[in-house]
Amino acid sequence: MGFTSEHNQWLGDHLKRREGERLDALRRGHGYGNRLFVEQVWWPLAGHFQGLHPEYEVRDWRGRPYFVDLLWQVGSSRIAFEIMDFGSHGTDRSKYRMDLNRGLFLQSQDCTIFYISLDELKENPSFILSALRSSLNPYLSAEDSGNRSAERAYSKIERDLMRSAIRHHRVLRPSEAARELELHNMTVIKYCRMLVEKRKFRPVARGLSQRIVYYEYIGTLQSPDLV
Repeated sequence: MGFTSEHNQWLGDHLKRREGERLDALRRGHGYGNRLFVEQVWWPLAGHFQGLHPEYEVRDWRGRPYFVDLLWQVGSSRIAFEIMDFGSHGTDRSKYRMDLNRGLFLQSQDCTIFYISLDELKENPSFILSALRSSLNPYLSAEDSGNRSAERAYSKIERDLMRSAIRHHRVLRPSEAARELELHNMTVIKYCRMLVEKRKFRPVARGLSQRIVYYEYIGTLQSPDLV
């Protein structure tokens, strides 16, 4: 399929899985600038939408939620793209300051962030494509090699759960993971049990009832199974 059909399917899948504020944010946020980026830069660069999330919810240093324009999950890495329009970011000093603080905090949480000028995106997308190709080539290469070896053994949901556990210091709580990954709680539990059988997760129980309260990722941080 070409860009338009792939983009529509990708966006439609995210719309179906979201509700509440997350759904509203996607409807409001994935507009002209974000679509221009995925069409002029992301699609020529990657040729797919695997692991790319539009209007992805994260928490700032105060614990308050906000939405990154686009976030790509590859292996145990998170890479964010923010499309910056001067009209909405440059004229409001407080908002400009807040955006930079959020970016700084994200990077302190092991998330790489790229700020993309909307004006440059409209006038010179080839420059942005070239610059990002150099920066992201190691991730794209790892993804290609990892997909060939790992996809047969681990599903996308399993890899997403392992990466989520790594981001939270190897701990995965099903209810929190369900919210983060936009999955049903029972779906998360089902795949956690599969990962226990595959010796990637260890269930941790508490209390007299020995109810499982979370799962611990026991694999390696650089495992090709994560890609």
